[in-house]
Amino acid sequence: MPTKRETFPIEFRGGLITNMSPLQQGINMPGSARVLRNYEPSIEGGYRRIEGYKKYDTDIIPPYGAPVVRGASQTGTSLNIANIRQTPVAGDTLRVTQATAQTNNSATAVVNGATSSTTAVVLDGNIGTIVVGMVVTGSGISGTVTVATVTDQNNIVLSSAQSLSNDVSLSFAAPDALNTTHILDNIAGTVTAGMDVTGTGVPSGVTVSSFSGSTATLSQAVSLSDNVELTFSEVYTISSGAVTFDGAANTANLTLTSSLLASPLNGATVKFESTTSNYLTLGVGVFVDDVIVAKNQSLYKTSGTGYSLVNVPAYGTVLVNGASQTGTTLDIDGLTSTPQAGDVFKIAGVDLIYTVASTPTVSSGGTTATITPALASSPADDAAITFLSTSRESASKTRFSRYNYSGTEKIAIVDGTNVPALYDRTTFTALNDAPSDVVGADFVVSFKSQLFFAKNNLVTFTAPFTDSDFTAANGSGVISVGNNVTGIVVFRDQLIIFTESTIQKLVGNTVSDFQLQPITLDIGCIDEDTIQEIGGDVMFLAPDGLRLLSATDRIGDFGLAVVSKTIQNETTSFIRDNTSFTSLVIREKSQYRILGFKTGLTQENAQGILGTQFAGQGGEDMAWAETRGIRAHVADSRFYLGVETIVFSNDDGYLYQLEDGSNNFDGVNIVTTFSTPFMPISDPRIRKTFYKMFLYTDPQGSVSFDISLKLDFDQKDSVQPTKIDFNNQTGQVAFMGQATYGSTAVYSTKLKTLFETQLIGTGFVVSLQFTSDSADPPFSLDAITLEYGTNTRR
Repeated sequence: MPTKRETFPIEFRGGLITNMSPLQQGINMPGSARVLRNYEPSIEGGYRRIEGYKKYDTDIIPPYGAPVVRGASQTGTSLNIANIRQTPVAGDTLRVTQATAQTNNSATAVVNGATSSTTAVVLDGNIGTIVVGMVVTGSGISGTVTVATVTDQNNIVLSSAQSLSNDVSLSFAAPDALNTTHILDNIAGTVTAGMDVTGTGVPSGVTVSSFSGSTATLSQAVSLSDNVELTFSEVYTISSGAVTFDGAANTANLTLTSSLLASPLNGATVKFESTTSNYLTLGVGVFVDDVIVAKNQSLYKTSGTGYSLVNVPAYGTVLVNGASQTGTTLDIDGLTSTPQAGDVFKIAGVDLIYTVASTPTVSSGGTTATITPALASSPADDAAITFLSTSRESASKTRFSRYNYSGTEKIAIVDGTNVPALYDRTTFTALNDAPSDVVGADFVVSFKSQLFFAKNNLVTFTAPFTDSDFTAANGSGVISVGNNVTGIVVFRDQLIIFTESTIQKLVGNTVSDFQLQPITLDIGCIDEDTIQEIGGDVMFLAPDGLRLLSATDRIGDFGLAVVSKTIQNETTSFIRDNTSFTSLVIREKSQYRILGFKTGLTQENAQGILGTQFAGQGGEDMAWAETRGIRAHVADSRFYLGVETIVFSNDDGYLYQLEDGSNNFDGVNIVTTFSTPFMPISDPRIRKTFYKMFLYTDPQGSVSFDISLKLDFDQKDSVQPTKIDFNNQTGQVAFMGQATYGSTAVYSTKLKTLFETQLIGTGFVVSLQFTSDSADPPFSLDAITLEYGTNTRR
């Protein structure tokens, strides 16, 4: 009996659904997915392969604070360092700054007194620094003349005798801007062969071949401007079992596997480049065009090119108060606030680094501080004191809140242990005078131009339009919410306060009319870092899955729909298989992501769930998918000045940026799977023969993937057709910014968006499975049509 060919169109929409039986899903929602991994339901239609991520900063997040060399004249394989907040371990590598200098490519001066066939010249009117090796030019200079000796900047010796008139202007310059040889001045420390060289205009991998006088010969020719700051350093490895750490003094004695190339200066920078142990990043917060990162006992900021310490206290212009001081006490003045036990500082002219042993009492800007160790020498009266860091010991998960009360962007910081802190990109202020109900707060948020801190069952707020005034008479206050707070978020004109079993709202404007009102006393949030506002709703993880807190049409009323019912099994296993969670919002995609973390879980097995919100409000139109390969312990996102920055971190030492146009997971291919339901098409009891398929896509570049037909529920011993390989490239295609000059790629070549292929297979129900393992650009799968013929009824 001849077959009649028919066409079955399928629009890909609905996302991952796993709470329906296979046949029900295939009948009612053929465009949904029974597997949807590393695809996202797109607000532009179809399922789009997710974007990748790359390192936000190629440096590792500093693991131990901002350590410095403690004491000059150190040699050999021993190195004592200070301002270190946690013990290093054997096998760690560290870079020690051993010298700094400036390039000295030019200078000018005027001849002070005529010369007649002599090499000695007296100068005045100097601009810049004259050093040996510079080429000298000017009226009366004959031949190639260089500086042979510099007695001082007003008395030099030339390489050959010259006759020069009085007041003749002379120019002094390095031999060649593009050269292996460069003249240096303002040298601090010792430059020697083998050191790495960094600075503006210096490519990576440049080292010092030799150094003599003030002339450095580099390993390759480099073009450097005048007065470029150069740093000379070397990487060392800590020997096995060779670390002595003093947590009270914040110092460590290290034994290195190789000797120091030279003696570094006291206070020289020590930068750890790798660690043997993994350390969890405790928090990340996007702040203007920086990212604040919390790790171990310290806070850092980065704009993508290196990290700098944030927790550096500002106590005023602090000076030594009186000469001839010795021992373990130090009189200081110029204080605007109180130094704290554990603060690390250095004293101008004194060759050691010191730690405040106990918090002193300050009176009229002065105090006598107990310090460790004892003074190495007596500092001069009014010698400057520079604080290097303040303690953030034993911090746990660190959370942030951005605000602006006075025209200056600020960020508030809490970590569950220490006093809260404020930072404005310049000044770090620890709220050392905060009340005990605020010290060790877990959460902070800005609401009604006041900071609200949550600790245990208490919510404490500052006076209006302040971030540090806890005076009740000025409008500060404390509210008990009955149970321990698990999260707070501002929603419209209310502060929503979550516990594990309740949700309450704080309404009003000031302490005079604040009211705490219940939303529900039966449902709460079980994980603090899953609360996010998305599309006018608030998503959070409840005991029974992901819920949306939604305002309804009734004034003061809320909806609390469980929006993850369609993926209840995945949600349950996701919660079970991970020990902590973080979340973020991708605003331009109306997308919520919750990412799981478990120590020891590999990157390829790291789990996440993403949901795209298609309706304006409510959870009825949430479409879900799974992620694999985004291993995040903490994450944050912010939309600022038209740019959305999305970052996350785990315990591998790096900060990563999502949604930055990357096509892979920091160099690792993105593995994807999308499987449609098993579709009976018209009748599950009639056998179909499949002849042809048309796939509609929206690629952003050249992509390749496989499609497999899975027939009759892919049961054991069933015969399945061979997979089909797809590639949308019709020629060598070039994309703007990716083609190289001289290549044969052409911009006019087009990509396939419609795939047509013959099919082989017969069955009662069919599922299509799309897989890829590549670093191709993202692409969307929009729709598909199957051409088939019906056969006999079973």
